[in-house]
Amino acid sequence: MRLWANLNEISEIKGNDIVIKSPLGTMWNDISFAALANEGDVKFDNGKKPVSMIKRLLQFCEDDNAIVMDFFAGSGSTGHAVMRLNEEDGGQRRYVLVQLPEPLDISNNSQKDAALFCDSIGKPRNIAEITKERLRRAGSKLRGDATEVLFDKGFRVFKLDSSNVKAWDPSAQNIEGSIEEYTEYIRHDRSENDILFELLLKLGLDLSVKVESKDVCDKIVYNIGYGVLLVCLSTSINSNEIESLAQGMIDWIKTQNPETETVIVFRDSAFENDVAKTNITAIFNQHGFSNIRSL
Repeated sequence: MRLWANLNEISEIKGNDIVIKSPLGTMWNDISFAALANEGDVKFDNGKKPVSMIKRLLQFCEDDNAIVMDFFAGSGSTGHAVMRLNEEDGGQRRYVLVQLPEPLDISNNSQKDAALFCDSIGKPRNIAEITKERLRRAGSKLRGDATEVLFDKGFRVFKLDSSNVKAWDPSAQNIEGSIEEYTEYIRHDRSENDILFELLLKLGLDLSVKVESKDVCDKIVYNIGYGVLLVCLSTSINSNEIESLAQGMIDWIKTQNPETETVIVFRDSAFENDVAKTNITAIFNQHGFSNIRSL
Protein backbone atom coordinates (compact mmCIF):
# COMPACT_ATOMS: atom_id res chain seq x y z
CA MET A 1 0.00 0.00 0.00
CA ARG A 2 1.31 3.49 -0.87
CA LEU A 3 0.76 6.47 1.42
CA TRP A 4 0.29 9.90 -0.10
CA ALA A 5 -0.51 13.42 1.03
CA ASN A 6 -1.24 16.73 -0.68
CA LEU A 7 1.82 18.96 -0.85
CA ASN A 8 -0.03 21.94 0.67
CA GLU A 9 -0.86 19.81 3.71
CA ILE A 10 2.69 18.85 4.57
CA SER A 11 4.66 21.91 3.37
CA GLU A 12 4.65 25.70 3.29
CA ILE A 13 6.35 28.39 1.17
CA LYS A 14 9.00 30.48 2.89
CA GLY A 15 10.49 33.01 0.48
CA ASN A 16 11.55 31.09 -2.57
CA ASP A 17 11.69 27.77 -0.73
CA ILE A 18 9.17 25.00 -0.08
CA VAL A 19 9.68 23.87 3.52
CA ILE A 20 8.30 20.73 5.11
CA LYS A 21 6.01 21.51 8.01
CA SER A 22 6.86 20.17 11.43
CA PRO A 23 5.56 17.94 12.81
CA LEU A 24 4.53 15.87 9.82
CA GLY A 25 1.86 13.97 11.73
CA THR A 26 0.71 10.46 10.93
CA MET A 27 -1.93 8.66 8.89
CA TRP A 28 -4.07 8.44 12.04
CA ASN A 29 -4.38 12.18 12.74
CA ASP A 30 -7.82 12.45 11.20
CA ILE A 31 -9.34 9.68 13.33
CA SER A 32 -11.52 11.03 16.11
CA PHE A 33 -12.00 9.41 19.51
CA ALA A 34 -14.80 11.83 20.39
CA ALA A 35 -18.17 10.29 21.33
CA LEU A 36 -16.52 6.88 21.23
CA ALA A 37 -18.51 5.64 24.23
CA ASN A 38 -21.74 5.63 22.21
CA GLU A 39 -20.31 4.33 18.94
CA GLY A 40 -22.07 1.19 17.79
CA ASP A 41 -25.16 2.21 19.77
CA VAL A 42 -24.12 0.16 22.82
CA LYS A 43 -22.91 1.15 26.27
CA PHE A 44 -19.39 -0.14 26.74
CA ASP A 45 -16.43 2.16 27.31
CA ASN A 46 -13.60 -0.20 28.23
CA GLY A 47 -11.06 -0.44 25.41
CA LYS A 48 -13.36 0.65 22.60
CA LYS A 49 -11.64 1.51 19.31
CA PRO A 50 -13.07 3.76 16.57
CA VAL A 51 -14.57 1.93 13.61
CA SER A 52 -12.69 4.32 11.31
CA MET A 53 -9.36 3.24 12.81
CA ILE A 54 -10.08 -0.47 12.43
CA LYS A 55 -11.30 0.04 8.87
CA ARG A 56 -8.00 1.70 8.02
CA LEU A 57 -6.09 -1.22 9.52
CA LEU A 58 -8.17 -3.62 7.45
CA GLN A 59 -7.27 -1.70 4.30
CA PHE A 60 -3.62 -2.68 4.79
CA CYS A 61 -4.74 -6.13 3.62
CA GLU A 62 -5.52 -5.97 -0.09
CA ASP A 63 -7.62 -9.17 0.00
CA ASP A 64 -11.25 -8.06 0.13
CA ASN A 65 -12.26 -11.68 0.81
CA ALA A 66 -10.09 -11.95 3.93
CA ILE A 67 -11.16 -13.55 7.21
CA VAL A 68 -10.55 -11.08 10.06
CA MET A 69 -10.05 -12.48 13.56
CA ASP A 70 -10.26 -10.61 16.88
CA PHE A 71 -9.50 -12.66 20.00
CA PHE A 72 -10.69 -9.90 22.36
CA ALA A 73 -13.89 -8.74 20.71
CA GLY A 74 -15.11 -6.40 23.46
CA SER A 75 -18.09 -4.48 22.13
CA GLY A 76 -17.62 -5.94 18.62
CA SER A 77 -15.90 -2.96 16.98
CA THR A 78 -13.94 -5.23 14.60
CA GLY A 79 -17.06 -6.97 13.30
CA HIS A 80 -18.75 -3.59 12.90
CA ALA A 81 -15.77 -2.27 10.93
CA VAL A 82 -15.71 -5.32 8.63
CA MET A 83 -19.39 -4.88 7.78
CA ARG A 84 -18.97 -1.17 7.15
CA LEU A 85 -15.93 -1.65 4.91
CA ASN A 86 -17.70 -4.37 2.91
CA GLU A 87 -20.60 -1.98 2.43
CA GLU A 88 -18.30 0.75 1.16
CA ASP A 89 -16.10 -1.21 -1.25
CA GLY A 90 -18.23 -4.27 -2.08
CA GLY A 91 -15.82 -6.66 -0.34
CA GLN A 92 -16.76 -10.08 1.01
CA ARG A 93 -14.64 -10.06 4.16
CA ARG A 94 -15.75 -12.22 7.07
CA TYR A 95 -14.97 -11.94 10.75
CA VAL A 96 -14.38 -14.30 13.65
CA LEU A 97 -14.79 -12.68 17.06
CA VAL A 98 -13.88 -14.35 20.35
CA GLN A 99 -15.20 -12.98 23.63
CA LEU A 100 -15.53 -14.66 27.03
CA PRO A 101 -18.85 -14.00 28.79
CA GLU A 102 -17.10 -11.86 31.39
CA PRO A 103 -19.65 -10.72 34.01
CA LEU A 104 -20.43 -7.02 34.40
CA ASP A 105 -20.67 -5.71 37.96
CA ILE A 106 -23.38 -3.07 38.37
CA SER A 107 -21.74 -1.88 41.60
CA ASN A 108 -18.55 -1.05 39.66
CA ASN A 109 -18.85 2.51 38.31
CA SER A 110 -16.82 1.68 35.20
CA GLN A 111 -19.16 -1.23 34.36
CA LYS A 112 -22.49 0.12 35.61
CA ASP A 113 -23.69 1.60 32.30
CA ALA A 114 -22.83 -1.61 30.43
CA ALA A 115 -24.63 -3.74 33.04
CA LEU A 116 -27.74 -1.53 32.86
CA PHE A 117 -27.60 -1.70 29.07
CA CYS A 118 -27.75 -5.52 29.26
CA ASP A 119 -30.76 -5.17 31.57
CA SER A 120 -32.46 -2.86 29.07
CA ILE A 121 -32.22 -5.44 26.26
CA GLY A 122 -33.19 -8.34 28.51
CA LYS A 123 -29.83 -10.12 28.33
CA PRO A 124 -27.45 -11.47 31.00
CA ARG A 125 -24.93 -8.97 32.33
CA ASN A 126 -21.79 -9.98 30.44
CA ILE A 127 -19.56 -8.56 27.73
CA ALA A 128 -20.41 -11.23 25.14
CA GLU A 129 -24.04 -10.09 25.14
CA ILE A 130 -22.89 -6.54 24.33
CA THR A 131 -20.76 -7.91 21.47
CA LYS A 132 -23.74 -9.70 19.93
CA GLU A 133 -26.11 -6.78 20.37
CA ARG A 134 -23.71 -4.38 18.65
CA LEU A 135 -23.38 -6.72 15.66
CA ARG A 136 -27.17 -6.94 15.40
CA ARG A 137 -27.55 -3.17 15.47
CA ALA A 138 -24.66 -2.55 13.07
CA GLY A 139 -26.09 -5.09 10.63
CA SER A 140 -29.56 -3.52 10.77
CA LYS A 141 -28.08 -0.24 9.50
CA LEU A 142 -26.41 -1.72 6.44
CA ARG A 143 -27.87 -0.67 3.13
CA GLY A 144 -27.61 -1.90 -0.46
CA ASP A 145 -25.42 -0.13 -3.00
CA ALA A 146 -26.65 1.63 -6.14
CA THR A 147 -27.62 -1.73 -7.66
CA GLU A 148 -29.59 -2.57 -4.52
CA VAL A 149 -27.39 -5.57 -3.69
CA LEU A 150 -27.86 -6.37 -0.02
CA PHE A 151 -24.81 -7.00 2.12
CA ASP A 152 -24.54 -10.06 4.35
CA LYS A 153 -25.21 -8.94 7.91
CA GLY A 154 -25.80 -12.32 9.53
CA PHE A 155 -23.61 -14.03 12.08
CA ARG A 156 -23.61 -17.24 14.08
CA VAL A 157 -22.76 -17.59 17.77
CA PHE A 158 -20.90 -20.63 19.06
CA LYS A 159 -19.99 -21.59 22.62
CA LEU A 160 -17.17 -23.94 23.55
CA ASP A 161 -18.47 -27.21 25.02
CA SER A 162 -17.70 -30.90 25.28
CA SER A 163 -18.50 -33.30 22.46
CA ASN A 164 -22.11 -34.30 21.83
CA VAL A 165 -20.94 -37.92 21.78
CA LYS A 166 -20.48 -39.57 25.17
CA ALA A 167 -16.98 -40.93 25.72
CA TRP A 168 -16.87 -44.66 26.48
CA ASP A 169 -16.30 -44.90 30.21
CA PRO A 170 -17.81 -48.18 31.46
CA SER A 171 -18.29 -49.07 35.09
CA ALA A 172 -16.20 -52.09 36.06
CA GLN A 173 -18.86 -52.99 38.62
CA ASN A 174 -21.73 -52.83 36.12
CA ILE A 175 -20.59 -53.66 32.58
CA GLU A 176 -24.06 -54.76 31.49
CA GLY A 177 -25.59 -51.48 32.67
CA SER A 178 -22.86 -49.48 30.95
CA ILE A 179 -23.49 -51.22 27.63
CA GLU A 180 -27.20 -50.49 27.90
CA GLU A 181 -26.50 -46.83 28.75
CA TYR A 182 -24.26 -46.42 25.69
CA THR A 183 -26.80 -47.91 23.29
CA GLU A 184 -27.64 -44.25 22.65
CA TYR A 185 -24.33 -42.45 22.88
CA ILE A 186 -25.51 -38.97 21.86
CA ARG A 187 -25.87 -36.85 25.00
CA HIS A 188 -29.53 -36.37 25.91
CA ASP A 189 -29.20 -32.66 26.67
CA ARG A 190 -28.00 -31.72 23.16
CA SER A 191 -30.08 -30.26 20.33
CA GLU A 192 -29.94 -31.26 16.67
CA ASN A 193 -28.13 -27.99 15.96
CA ASP A 194 -25.44 -28.96 18.48
CA ILE A 195 -24.90 -32.27 16.70
CA LEU A 196 -25.08 -30.69 13.27
CA PHE A 197 -22.33 -28.15 13.86
CA GLU A 198 -20.05 -30.69 15.51
CA LEU A 199 -20.41 -32.66 12.28
CA LEU A 200 -19.33 -29.61 10.30
CA LEU A 201 -16.23 -29.29 12.46
CA LYS A 202 -15.32 -32.96 12.17
CA LEU A 203 -15.83 -32.99 8.41
CA GLY A 204 -13.82 -29.79 7.94
CA LEU A 205 -16.72 -27.74 6.58
CA ASP A 206 -17.02 -23.99 6.99
CA LEU A 207 -19.16 -23.05 10.00
CA SER A 208 -20.71 -20.23 7.99
CA VAL A 209 -21.89 -22.55 5.20
CA LYS A 210 -25.56 -22.37 4.21
CA VAL A 211 -27.85 -24.75 6.13
CA GLU A 212 -31.35 -25.58 4.90
CA SER A 213 -33.90 -28.02 6.28
CA LYS A 214 -37.15 -29.54 5.13
CA ASP A 215 -39.54 -32.36 5.93
CA VAL A 216 -38.87 -35.58 4.04
CA CYS A 217 -41.19 -38.46 4.89
CA ASP A 218 -42.05 -36.80 8.22
CA LYS A 219 -38.34 -36.55 9.09
CA ILE A 220 -36.35 -33.30 9.29
CA VAL A 221 -33.45 -33.47 6.84
CA TYR A 222 -30.65 -30.87 6.82
CA ASN A 223 -28.93 -29.84 3.60
CA ILE A 224 -25.53 -28.25 4.19
CA GLY A 225 -23.51 -26.50 1.51
CA TYR A 226 -25.93 -27.08 -1.38
CA GLY A 227 -25.89 -30.86 -1.14
CA VAL A 228 -22.33 -31.41 0.11
CA LEU A 229 -23.75 -32.89 3.32
CA LEU A 230 -27.24 -34.28 4.03
CA VAL A 231 -28.10 -35.15 7.63
CA CYS A 232 -31.13 -36.84 9.15
CA LEU A 233 -31.03 -36.90 12.96
CA SER A 234 -34.43 -38.49 13.49
CA THR A 235 -34.49 -40.82 16.50
CA SER A 236 -36.73 -43.38 14.78
CA ILE A 237 -36.65 -44.74 11.21
CA ASN A 238 -38.88 -47.71 10.52
CA SER A 239 -38.41 -50.27 7.75
CA ASN A 240 -41.54 -49.10 5.90
CA GLU A 241 -40.14 -45.54 5.72
CA ILE A 242 -36.78 -46.46 4.23
CA GLU A 243 -37.59 -46.22 0.52
CA SER A 244 -39.55 -42.94 0.58
CA LEU A 245 -37.02 -41.28 2.92
CA ALA A 246 -34.05 -42.30 0.77
CA GLN A 247 -35.77 -41.27 -2.48
CA GLY A 248 -36.76 -37.89 -1.07
CA MET A 249 -33.17 -37.21 0.00
CA ILE A 250 -31.81 -38.38 -3.36
CA ASP A 251 -34.19 -36.08 -5.24
CA TRP A 252 -33.11 -33.13 -3.09
CA ILE A 253 -29.42 -33.82 -3.70
CA LYS A 254 -29.98 -33.92 -7.46
CA THR A 255 -31.61 -30.47 -7.43
CA GLN A 256 -28.50 -29.08 -5.70
CA ASN A 257 -25.91 -30.49 -8.12
CA PRO A 258 -23.08 -30.43 -5.51
CA GLU A 259 -19.50 -29.98 -6.71
CA THR A 260 -18.18 -32.81 -4.50
CA GLU A 261 -19.43 -36.22 -3.43
CA THR A 262 -22.35 -35.92 -1.01
CA VAL A 263 -21.87 -37.22 2.52
CA ILE A 264 -25.10 -38.64 4.01
CA VAL A 265 -25.40 -39.04 7.78
CA PHE A 266 -27.98 -40.77 9.98
CA ARG A 267 -28.29 -41.41 13.71
CA ASP A 268 -27.25 -45.06 14.08
CA SER A 269 -29.71 -45.84 16.88
CA ALA A 270 -32.63 -44.53 14.80
CA PHE A 271 -32.89 -47.59 12.57
CA GLU A 272 -35.43 -50.22 13.52
CA ASN A 273 -32.85 -52.95 12.91
CA ASP A 274 -29.69 -53.73 10.92
CA VAL A 275 -31.78 -54.79 7.92
CA ALA A 276 -33.32 -51.31 7.69
CA LYS A 277 -29.86 -49.71 7.81
CA THR A 278 -28.52 -52.08 5.16
CA ASN A 279 -31.52 -51.46 2.90
CA ILE A 280 -31.27 -47.67 2.98
CA THR A 281 -27.54 -47.89 2.24
CA ALA A 282 -28.28 -50.14 -0.75
CA ILE A 283 -30.84 -47.67 -2.14
CA PHE A 284 -28.32 -44.81 -1.99
CA ASN A 285 -25.63 -47.01 -3.57
CA GLN A 286 -27.96 -47.85 -6.47
CA HIS A 287 -28.20 -44.13 -7.24
CA GLY A 288 -24.43 -43.56 -7.07
CA PHE A 289 -24.16 -42.34 -3.45
CA SER A 290 -21.66 -44.41 -1.48
CA ASN A 291 -20.53 -42.09 1.31
CA ILE A 292 -23.11 -43.08 3.96
CA ARG A 293 -22.21 -42.59 7.62
CA SER A 294 -23.93 -43.05 10.97
CA LEU A 295 -23.48 -41.41 14.35
